[in-house]
Amino acid sequence: MVGEGRQRIDKWLFFSRAVKSRSLAAKIVVAGRVRINRDKAAQASDLVKPGDVLTITLEGRILVWKVVNCGTRRGPADEARLLYEDMSPAPTPKGGAVPDAIPALREAGSGRPTKRERRQTDRLLGDD
Repeated sequence: MVGEGRQRIDKWLFFSRAVKSRSLAAKIVVAGRVRINRDKAAQASDLVKPGDVLTITLEGRILVWKVVNCGTRRGPADEARLLYEDMSPAPTPKGGAVPDAIPALREAGSGRPTKRERRQTDRLLGDD
């Protein structure tokens, strides 16, 4: 190790259980999906130390983790959680409507428009 208290980013991601393998960790680092203190990690051999903030993009999720310790092995999940402090934003609900959106006005219980109503709407809008 180059400096005391520092560790390669690919090893740290593997030990913290962010990814399943060290080679996968190296691939996401090289792809530019990991940032160390807001700077893109250029290669898998970049070093992290306690206090660094990592921003990791995985499968549509954004993880913001603060490095607390360097790992020594890939242990159980409880041990891996001791390596970081999770500062991620709350996940957005899937398929939820935008809270500021105005709902369409329609009489309650009227259901979908009939074929006749649809043709009248098309005529009104000029979509003949």
